Amino acid sequence: ELGWISKVYVNRPAVVRHAEEIKKWKTLKGNWQAAWLLKAVTCIDLTTLSGDDTPSNVQRLCFKAKHPIKEDLLKALDMHDKGITVGAVCVYPSRVTDAVNALKAAGCNIPVASVAAGFPSGQTPLETKLAEIKLAVEYGAREIDIVISRSLVLTGQWEGLYEEICQCRKACGEAHMKTILATGELGSLANVYKASMIAMMAGSDFIKTSTGKEVENATFPVGIVMMRAIKEYYWQTGNKVGFKPAGGIRTAKEAITWLMLVKDELGVEWLTPELFRLGASSLLGDIEQQIFYHVTGSYPLQHELAMA
Repeated sequence: ELGWISKVYVNRPAVVRHAEEIKKWKTLKGNWQAAWLLKAVTCIDLTTLSGDDTPSNVQRLCFKAKHPIKEDLLKALDMHDKGITVGAVCVYPSRVTDAVNALKAAGCNIPVASVAAGFPSGQTPLETKLAEIKLAVEYGAREIDIVISRSLVLTGQWEGLYEEICQCRKACGEAHMKTILATGELGSLANVYKASMIAMMAGSDFIKTSTGKEVENATFPVGIVMMRAIKEYYWQTGNKVGFKPAGGIRTAKEAITWLMLVKDELGVEWLTPELFRLGASSLLGDIEQQIFYHVTGSYPLQHELAMA
């Protein structure tokens, strides 16, 4: 429905001003902070997307996914029996089988997510993108993080973008589809809003800020615009679409701020792994350090926490 985006105008100064105010929000302390951090853990897509990924480091990542926080720390918080795990494990298609086998061996049902569709640049033929998606699903991925062709946004080919995402949605089959907009390369906040709307119209289960490989990744102005699009789409259709900021989120404080922003913009019902994810590779380590400090009153030595 091109009428939804034909006259979109984003007041950039107002969005930036609001984003600056978000950075000044008060930091939570004590048990409140620990509770929000544990909530953040359950929404993390624990990710490794490196050229030197091997079966062994994927296996280690999967073990960390099942045991994100040390058992003794969870016992101190009386949370050891709540089944706290991360939201998903995210890897390249060629590592999906390794992740599926590792999680099966660990006896847990954490979904495996796979990037696909020409990640991270999107500069591959559509036939190749669709084949990659189908292979990832065949290997056992239950979630697919596709990446859009930025050129279609920058040249205003909205119907072409819609058709491409629709075909990706069909190729995903039963798997959940997260659509990466690569917002740092879309040129304007208005384009971010329009691309968000088109991605949701085409059947995306989530919209995601970034690949983590761009110069600019998840920022609050972009997050605000994408969440306003999600809200507008929900008002128009009654369908709830998830939101995933990714790239550059490394500290516990940043994670809590994103959670608070989602609560402020979309409401408490979005604060579940079904509708909110944090794409991160190093964030979990900082969260565990902060929980260690909350429980013990001191920060851990390097060898005291398991590697992710």
